[in-house]
Amino acid sequence: MDKTESSGRIGLALAGGGPLGAIYEIGALCALDEAVNGLNLNNMKIYVGVSAGGIVATGLAHGLTPDQIRKLFIDGEPKEFAFDPSVLLKPAVAEYWFRMKRVPALLTAAVSDLFFREGTTLMGAIERLGAAIPTGLFDGNELHHWMADLISKGGGDNDFRSLTHRLVLVATDLDSGESIPFGMPGHDDVPISRAVQASASLPGLFPPVKIQGRHYVDGALKKTIHASIALKEGVDFLICLNPLVPFDDRLSSKPRSTRNQHLRSGSRLMDGGLPVVLSQTFRAMIHSRMEIGMERYSHQFPNSDIVLFEPQHGDGDFFFTNPFSYSSRRRLCEHAYQRTREELWVRRHELMPMFERHGLELNLDCLRNPTLTLMNRNLPAPSRPRSVVSRVDNLEDTLEDLERFVRISKTRQTA
Repeated sequence: MDKTESSGRIGLALAGGGPLGAIYEIGALCALDEAVNGLNLNNMKIYVGVSAGGIVATGLAHGLTPDQIRKLFIDGEPKEFAFDPSVLLKPAVAEYWFRMKRVPALLTAAVSDLFFREGTTLMGAIERLGAAIPTGLFDGNELHHWMADLISKGGGDNDFRSLTHRLVLVATDLDSGESIPFGMPGHDDVPISRAVQASASLPGLFPPVKIQGRHYVDGALKKTIHASIALKEGVDFLICLNPLVPFDDRLSSKPRSTRNQHLRSGSRLMDGGLPVVLSQTFRAMIHSRMEIGMERYSHQFPNSDIVLFEPQHGDGDFFFTNPFSYSSRRRLCEHAYQRTREELWVRRHELMPMFERHGLELNLDCLRNPTLTLMNRNLPAPSRPRSVVSRVDNLEDTLEDLERFVRISKTRQTA
Protein backbone atom coordinates (compact mmCIF):
# COMPACT_ATOMS: atom_id res chain seq x y z
CA MET A 1 0.00 0.00 0.00
CA ASP A 2 1.35 3.41 -0.95
CA LYS A 3 2.42 5.76 1.82
CA THR A 4 0.29 8.52 0.31
CA GLU A 5 -2.90 6.57 0.96
CA SER A 6 -5.06 7.38 3.92
CA SER A 7 -4.30 5.68 7.23
CA GLY A 8 -8.04 5.64 8.05
CA ARG A 9 -9.20 6.14 11.61
CA ILE A 10 -5.74 5.69 13.11
CA GLY A 11 -4.31 7.85 15.87
CA LEU A 12 -0.89 8.42 17.38
CA ALA A 13 -0.21 9.23 21.05
CA LEU A 14 3.30 10.21 22.14
CA ALA A 15 4.30 10.50 25.80
CA GLY A 16 6.96 12.81 27.18
CA GLY A 17 10.45 12.13 28.41
CA GLY A 18 12.65 15.15 27.72
CA PRO A 19 15.34 15.05 25.02
CA LEU A 20 15.86 11.34 25.68
CA GLY A 21 12.19 10.64 25.10
CA ALA A 22 12.18 12.55 21.82
CA ILE A 23 15.21 10.59 20.64
CA TYR A 24 13.52 7.27 21.39
CA GLU A 25 10.29 8.29 19.67
CA ILE A 26 12.07 9.50 16.56
CA GLY A 27 13.99 6.24 16.18
CA ALA A 28 10.90 4.14 16.88
CA LEU A 29 8.77 6.12 14.42
CA CYS A 30 11.40 5.69 11.71
CA ALA A 31 11.20 1.92 12.24
CA LEU A 32 7.39 1.90 12.17
CA ASP A 33 7.26 4.12 9.09
CA GLU A 34 9.60 1.76 7.28
CA ALA A 35 8.24 -1.61 8.41
CA VAL A 36 4.46 -1.11 8.33
CA ASN A 37 3.13 -0.94 4.79
CA GLY A 38 0.21 1.46 4.44
CA LEU A 39 1.00 3.44 7.58
CA ASN A 40 1.26 7.14 6.77
CA LEU A 41 2.45 8.90 9.89
CA ASN A 42 1.67 12.26 8.29
CA ASN A 43 -1.96 11.26 7.75
CA MET A 44 -3.24 10.29 11.19
CA LYS A 45 -6.80 11.09 12.25
CA ILE A 46 -5.40 12.66 15.44
CA TYR A 47 -2.03 13.31 17.08
CA VAL A 48 -1.82 13.55 20.87
CA GLY A 49 1.47 14.78 22.29
CA VAL A 50 2.70 15.37 25.83
CA SER A 51 5.90 17.27 26.61
CA ALA A 52 8.68 16.02 24.30
CA GLY A 53 6.11 13.89 22.51
CA GLY A 54 4.30 17.11 21.66
CA ILE A 55 7.33 18.40 19.79
CA VAL A 56 7.52 15.25 17.66
CA ALA A 57 3.74 15.17 17.13
CA THR A 58 3.79 18.79 15.98
CA GLY A 59 6.41 17.98 13.36
CA LEU A 60 4.36 15.05 12.03
CA ALA A 61 1.14 17.10 11.96
CA HIS A 62 2.94 19.75 9.88
CA GLY A 63 4.01 17.20 7.28
CA LEU A 64 7.55 16.38 8.39
CA THR A 65 8.32 12.69 7.92
CA PRO A 66 9.98 10.74 10.75
CA ASP A 67 13.24 10.79 8.78
CA GLN A 68 13.08 14.57 8.32
CA ILE A 69 12.46 14.98 12.05
CA ARG A 70 15.44 12.70 12.69
CA LYS A 71 17.66 14.90 10.54
CA LEU A 72 16.51 18.03 12.37
CA PHE A 73 16.92 16.73 15.92
CA ILE A 74 19.66 14.15 15.57
CA ASP A 75 21.83 15.14 12.62
CA GLY A 76 21.31 18.90 12.88
CA GLU A 77 20.38 19.23 9.20
CA PRO A 78 19.54 21.50 7.53
CA LYS A 79 21.39 23.92 9.77
CA GLU A 80 18.84 26.73 9.50
CA PHE A 81 16.16 24.43 10.97
CA ALA A 82 18.26 22.24 13.26
CA PHE A 83 17.41 21.88 16.95
CA ASP A 84 20.15 22.22 19.56
CA PRO A 85 19.13 20.76 22.94
CA SER A 86 21.39 23.29 24.65
CA VAL A 87 18.71 25.96 24.04
CA LEU A 88 16.75 24.21 26.80
CA LEU A 89 19.53 25.00 29.27
CA LYS A 90 19.51 28.81 29.04
CA PRO A 91 18.94 30.30 32.50
CA ALA A 92 15.50 31.75 33.22
CA VAL A 93 16.93 35.23 33.86
CA ALA A 94 13.56 36.97 33.83
CA GLU A 95 12.23 34.56 36.46
CA TYR A 96 15.33 35.03 38.61
CA TRP A 97 14.99 38.81 38.47
CA PHE A 98 11.26 38.69 39.22
CA ARG A 99 11.88 36.63 42.35
CA MET A 100 14.85 38.73 43.48
CA LYS A 101 12.74 41.90 43.37
CA ARG A 102 10.33 40.31 45.84
CA VAL A 103 13.00 39.52 48.45
CA PRO A 104 12.98 42.87 50.34
CA ALA A 105 9.19 42.90 50.77
CA LEU A 106 9.09 39.22 51.72
CA LEU A 107 11.94 39.62 54.20
CA THR A 108 10.25 42.62 55.80
CA ALA A 109 6.99 40.70 56.11
CA ALA A 110 8.79 37.69 57.63
CA VAL A 111 10.55 39.80 60.26
CA SER A 112 7.34 41.68 61.05
CA ASP A 113 5.41 38.44 61.54
CA LEU A 114 8.13 36.98 63.73
CA PHE A 115 8.33 39.93 66.14
CA PHE A 116 4.90 41.50 66.01
CA ARG A 117 2.43 38.76 65.09
CA GLU A 118 1.55 36.56 68.01
CA GLY A 119 1.98 32.84 67.46
CA THR A 120 4.41 33.15 64.51
CA THR A 121 7.32 30.70 64.73
CA LEU A 122 10.72 31.02 63.14
CA MET A 123 9.83 28.34 60.59
CA GLY A 124 6.58 30.13 59.83
CA ALA A 125 8.46 33.35 59.13
CA ILE A 126 10.99 31.55 56.94
CA GLU A 127 8.20 29.96 54.91
CA ARG A 128 7.28 33.42 53.65
CA LEU A 129 10.64 33.57 51.89
CA GLY A 130 9.71 30.52 49.80
CA ALA A 131 7.95 32.85 47.37
CA ALA A 132 11.39 34.21 46.43
CA ILE A 133 12.59 30.85 45.10
CA PRO A 134 12.48 30.71 41.26
CA THR A 135 9.84 28.35 39.88
CA GLY A 136 12.19 27.11 37.17
CA LEU A 137 15.89 27.01 36.34
CA PHE A 138 15.73 27.31 32.55
CA ASP A 139 13.98 29.57 30.08
CA GLY A 140 11.24 27.63 28.28
CA ASN A 141 10.61 30.56 25.93
CA GLU A 142 13.55 29.33 23.85
CA LEU A 143 11.56 26.24 22.87
CA HIS A 144 8.56 28.39 21.93
CA HIS A 145 10.69 30.66 19.74
CA TRP A 146 12.44 27.75 18.01
CA MET A 147 9.19 25.93 17.28
CA ALA A 148 7.50 29.09 15.97
CA ASP A 149 10.49 29.78 13.73
CA LEU A 150 10.54 26.19 12.43
CA ILE A 151 6.84 26.27 11.57
CA SER A 152 7.21 29.63 9.83
CA LYS A 153 10.31 28.70 7.82
CA GLY A 154 8.68 25.43 6.82
CA GLY A 155 5.73 27.27 5.33
CA GLY A 156 3.30 26.12 8.02
CA ASP A 157 0.86 28.01 10.20
CA ASN A 158 1.29 28.32 13.97
CA ASP A 159 -2.47 27.80 14.39
CA PHE A 160 -4.17 24.55 15.42
CA ARG A 161 -7.19 25.43 13.30
CA SER A 162 -5.13 25.55 10.10
CA LEU A 163 -4.02 21.91 10.31
CA THR A 164 -5.50 19.19 8.12
CA HIS A 165 -5.42 16.67 10.97
CA ARG A 166 -6.18 17.30 14.62
CA LEU A 167 -3.19 17.97 16.84
CA VAL A 168 -3.67 17.94 20.63
CA LEU A 169 -0.93 19.09 23.02
CA VAL A 170 -1.73 18.45 26.66
CA ALA A 171 -0.65 20.76 29.48
CA THR A 172 -1.74 21.03 33.12
CA ASP A 173 -3.48 24.12 34.50
CA LEU A 174 -1.36 24.90 37.54
CA ASP A 175 -4.12 26.65 39.48
CA SER A 176 -6.80 23.97 39.00
CA GLY A 177 -4.78 20.78 38.36
CA GLU A 178 -6.91 20.16 35.26
CA SER A 179 -5.44 18.65 32.09
CA ILE A 180 -5.97 21.07 29.19
CA PRO A 181 -6.01 19.65 25.63
CA PHE A 182 -4.70 22.52 23.52
CA GLY A 183 -5.92 22.00 19.97
CA MET A 184 -9.37 20.75 20.90
CA PRO A 185 -12.38 23.06 20.37
CA GLY A 186 -12.34 25.76 23.03
CA HIS A 187 -8.57 25.46 23.42
CA ASP A 188 -7.44 25.85 19.81
CA ASP A 189 -6.88 29.62 19.70
CA VAL A 190 -3.45 29.33 21.32
CA PRO A 191 -0.29 29.37 19.15
CA ILE A 192 0.96 25.82 18.64
CA SER A 193 4.49 26.78 19.66
CA ARG A 194 3.25 28.23 22.96
CA ALA A 195 1.21 25.09 23.66
CA VAL A 196 4.35 22.99 23.00
CA GLN A 197 6.22 25.07 25.57
CA ALA A 198 3.44 24.72 28.14
CA SER A 199 3.17 20.96 27.65
CA ALA A 200 6.92 20.57 28.18
CA SER A 201 7.30 22.90 31.19
CA LEU A 202 8.39 20.41 33.83
CA PRO A 203 8.02 22.08 37.26
CA GLY A 204 11.36 22.96 38.79
CA LEU A 205 13.14 22.98 35.45
CA PHE A 206 10.98 25.51 33.59
CA PRO A 207 8.71 28.26 34.97
CA PRO A 208 4.97 27.85 34.38
CA VAL A 209 3.80 29.26 31.06
CA LYS A 210 1.24 32.07 31.15
CA ILE A 211 -1.47 31.70 28.50
CA GLN A 212 -4.56 33.91 28.50
CA GLY A 213 -4.19 34.71 32.19
CA ARG A 214 -3.68 31.10 33.33
CA HIS A 215 -0.43 29.31 34.16
CA TYR A 216 0.41 25.89 32.71
CA VAL A 217 2.98 23.19 33.39
CA ASP A 218 3.93 19.77 32.01
CA GLY A 219 1.02 17.72 30.68
CA ALA A 220 2.24 14.51 32.28
CA LEU A 221 1.29 15.54 35.81
CA LYS A 222 -2.05 13.69 35.67
CA LYS A 223 -1.60 11.15 32.87
CA THR A 224 1.39 9.77 31.02
CA ILE A 225 0.06 9.46 27.46
CA HIS A 226 -3.48 10.92 27.49
CA ALA A 227 -4.53 8.22 25.03
CA SER A 228 -8.17 8.70 26.02
CA ILE A 229 -8.27 11.96 24.06
CA ALA A 230 -7.67 10.08 20.81
CA LEU A 231 -9.94 7.18 21.75
CA LYS A 232 -12.82 9.54 22.54
CA GLU A 233 -12.37 11.04 19.07
CA GLY A 234 -13.33 7.65 17.65
CA VAL A 235 -10.07 6.18 16.41
CA ASP A 236 -10.22 2.49 15.55
CA PHE A 237 -6.50 1.93 16.02
CA LEU A 238 -4.21 3.86 18.37
CA ILE A 239 -0.42 3.61 18.29
CA CYS A 240 1.19 4.71 21.58
CA LEU A 241 4.86 5.41 22.30
CA ASN A 242 6.15 5.74 25.86
CA PRO A 243 9.90 6.45 26.20
CA LEU A 244 10.25 6.29 29.99
CA VAL A 245 10.30 2.94 31.75
CA PRO A 246 11.93 2.05 35.08
CA PHE A 247 15.26 0.32 34.76
CA ASP A 248 15.42 -3.28 36.00
CA ASP A 249 19.03 -4.24 36.58
CA ARG A 250 18.08 -7.93 36.82
CA LEU A 251 17.09 -7.88 33.14
CA SER A 252 20.22 -6.18 31.86
CA SER A 253 22.90 -8.21 30.13
CA LYS A 254 25.51 -5.41 30.07
CA PRO A 255 28.04 -4.80 32.85
CA ARG A 256 27.23 -1.55 34.64
CA SER A 257 30.70 -0.21 33.93
CA THR A 258 29.83 -0.01 30.21
CA ARG A 259 26.51 1.72 30.85
CA ASN A 260 27.63 4.54 33.10
CA GLN A 261 31.08 5.69 34.07
CA HIS A 262 29.82 6.64 37.54
CA LEU A 263 28.56 3.14 38.34
CA ARG A 264 31.12 0.42 38.76
CA SER A 265 30.43 -3.27 38.26
CA GLY A 266 28.56 -4.67 41.25
CA SER A 267 27.17 -1.29 42.35
CA ARG A 268 23.51 -0.36 42.73
CA LEU A 269 21.46 2.49 41.31
CA MET A 270 21.75 4.40 44.56
CA ASP A 271 25.51 4.62 43.99
CA GLY A 272 24.72 6.97 41.09
CA GLY A 273 23.52 9.59 43.54
CA LEU A 274 20.37 11.69 43.68
CA PRO A 275 19.91 12.19 39.91
CA VAL A 276 19.78 8.43 39.28
CA VAL A 277 17.52 7.78 42.27
CA LEU A 278 15.10 10.53 41.21
CA SER A 279 15.09 9.31 37.62
CA GLN A 280 14.22 5.76 38.66
CA THR A 281 11.55 6.99 41.08
CA PHE A 282 9.93 9.25 38.51
CA ARG A 283 9.94 6.55 35.85
CA ALA A 284 8.44 3.95 38.17
CA MET A 285 5.63 6.29 39.20
CA ILE A 286 4.58 7.38 35.72
CA HIS A 287 4.92 3.88 34.26
CA SER A 288 2.76 2.32 36.96
CA ARG A 289 0.13 4.99 36.33
CA MET A 290 0.31 4.37 32.58
CA GLU A 291 -0.18 0.61 33.00
CA ILE A 292 -3.35 1.23 34.99
CA GLY A 293 -4.58 3.64 32.32
CA MET A 294 -3.89 1.27 29.44
CA GLU A 295 -5.76 -1.52 31.21
CA ARG A 296 -8.71 0.79 31.76
CA TYR A 297 -8.75 1.89 28.11
CA SER A 298 -9.06 -1.72 26.96
CA HIS A 299 -12.35 -1.97 28.88
CA GLN A 300 -13.67 1.51 28.09
CA PHE A 301 -12.97 1.25 24.36
CA PRO A 302 -13.34 -2.46 23.52
CA ASN A 303 -13.85 -1.77 19.80
CA SER A 304 -10.53 0.04 19.42
CA ASP A 305 -7.16 -1.65 19.01
CA ILE A 306 -4.35 -0.14 21.07
CA VAL A 307 -0.68 -1.00 20.68
CA LEU A 308 2.12 0.30 22.89
CA PHE A 309 5.82 0.54 22.10
CA GLU A 310 8.42 1.40 24.72
CA PRO A 311 12.06 0.58 25.60
CA GLN A 312 12.85 -2.71 27.28
CA HIS A 313 13.13 -2.51 31.05
CA GLY A 314 16.66 -3.88 31.06
CA ASP A 315 17.91 -1.39 28.45
CA GLY A 316 20.57 0.59 30.27
CA ASP A 317 21.37 2.67 27.20
CA PHE A 318 18.14 4.62 27.54
CA PHE A 319 18.48 5.03 31.27
CA PHE A 320 22.05 6.21 31.65
CA THR A 321 23.16 7.98 28.47
CA ASN A 322 23.51 11.76 28.32
CA PRO A 323 21.10 12.95 25.58
CA PHE A 324 22.85 16.33 25.25
CA SER A 325 25.87 14.67 23.65
CA TYR A 326 25.72 14.80 19.83
CA SER A 327 27.34 11.39 19.39
CA SER A 328 25.04 9.90 22.03
CA ARG A 329 21.96 11.27 20.26
CA ARG A 330 22.86 9.52 17.03
CA ARG A 331 23.70 6.27 18.79
CA LEU A 332 20.52 6.28 20.88
CA CYS A 333 18.31 7.05 17.91
CA GLU A 334 19.85 4.15 16.01
CA HIS A 335 19.41 2.01 19.11
CA ALA A 336 15.70 2.89 19.31
CA TYR A 337 15.28 2.16 15.61
CA GLN A 338 16.89 -1.29 15.88
CA ARG A 339 15.10 -2.24 19.12
CA THR A 340 11.74 -1.29 17.61
CA ARG A 341 12.50 -3.36 14.52
CA GLU A 342 13.36 -6.26 16.79
CA GLU A 343 10.18 -5.78 18.81
CA LEU A 344 8.06 -5.72 15.66
CA TRP A 345 9.59 -9.03 14.64
CA VAL A 346 9.15 -10.70 18.02
CA ARG A 347 5.54 -9.49 18.32
CA ARG A 348 4.66 -10.07 14.65
CA HIS A 349 2.14 -12.88 15.29
CA GLU A 350 0.29 -10.59 17.71
CA LEU A 351 0.58 -7.48 15.52
CA MET A 352 -0.11 -8.79 12.00
CA PRO A 353 -3.81 -9.56 12.53
CA MET A 354 -4.25 -6.21 14.27
CA PHE A 355 -2.53 -4.32 11.44
CA GLU A 356 -4.53 -6.17 8.81
CA ARG A 357 -7.81 -5.17 10.46
CA HIS A 358 -6.89 -1.57 9.68
CA GLY A 359 -5.54 -1.98 6.18
CA LEU A 360 -1.89 -2.21 7.22
CA GLU A 361 0.71 -4.91 6.60
CA LEU A 362 3.90 -5.76 8.46
CA ASN A 363 6.82 -5.88 6.02
CA LEU A 364 8.62 -9.04 7.15
CA ASP A 365 11.24 -8.74 4.42
CA CYS A 366 12.23 -5.39 5.85
CA LEU A 367 12.45 -6.76 9.39
CA ARG A 368 14.53 -9.74 8.24
CA ASN A 369 17.13 -7.49 6.63
CA PRO A 370 20.05 -7.19 9.12
CA THR A 371 21.84 -4.49 7.09
CA LEU A 372 19.24 -1.75 7.55
CA THR A 373 20.28 1.23 9.65
CA LEU A 374 19.00 4.79 9.92
CA MET A 375 21.80 5.86 7.60
CA ASN A 376 21.31 3.01 5.12
CA ARG A 377 17.72 2.05 4.53
CA ASN A 378 17.44 0.64 1.03
CA LEU A 379 14.32 -1.42 1.49
CA PRO A 380 13.99 -4.85 -0.11
CA ALA A 381 11.12 -5.43 -2.51
CA PRO A 382 8.17 -7.10 -0.76
CA SER A 383 7.88 -10.82 -1.38
CA ARG A 384 4.66 -12.36 -2.73
CA PRO A 385 1.74 -12.02 -0.28
CA ARG A 386 1.32 -14.84 2.18
CA SER A 387 -1.54 -15.61 4.50
CA VAL A 388 -1.17 -15.16 8.23
CA VAL A 389 -1.35 -18.92 8.68
CA SER A 390 1.49 -19.57 6.24
CA ARG A 391 3.62 -16.93 7.97
CA VAL A 392 3.06 -18.47 11.37
CA ASP A 393 3.83 -21.94 10.09
CA ASN A 394 6.92 -20.91 8.15
CA LEU A 395 9.84 -22.87 9.62
CA GLU A 396 12.39 -20.13 9.01
CA ASP A 397 10.24 -17.59 10.81
CA THR A 398 9.69 -19.93 13.73
CA LEU A 399 13.41 -20.64 14.20
CA GLU A 400 14.31 -16.95 14.02
CA ASP A 401 11.48 -16.15 16.39
CA LEU A 402 12.73 -18.70 18.91
CA GLU A 403 16.25 -17.32 18.78
CA ARG A 404 15.14 -13.75 19.39
CA PHE A 405 12.53 -14.72 21.95
CA VAL A 406 15.08 -16.51 24.12
CA ARG A 407 17.34 -13.47 23.93
CA ILE A 408 14.93 -10.67 24.82
CA SER A 409 11.62 -12.01 26.09
CA LYS A 410 12.61 -11.54 29.71
CA THR A 411 13.30 -7.86 29.06
CA ARG A 412 9.85 -7.13 27.72
CA GLN A 413 6.96 -6.25 30.06
CA THR A 414 3.78 -5.93 28.05
CA ALA A 415 1.64 -2.96 29.03
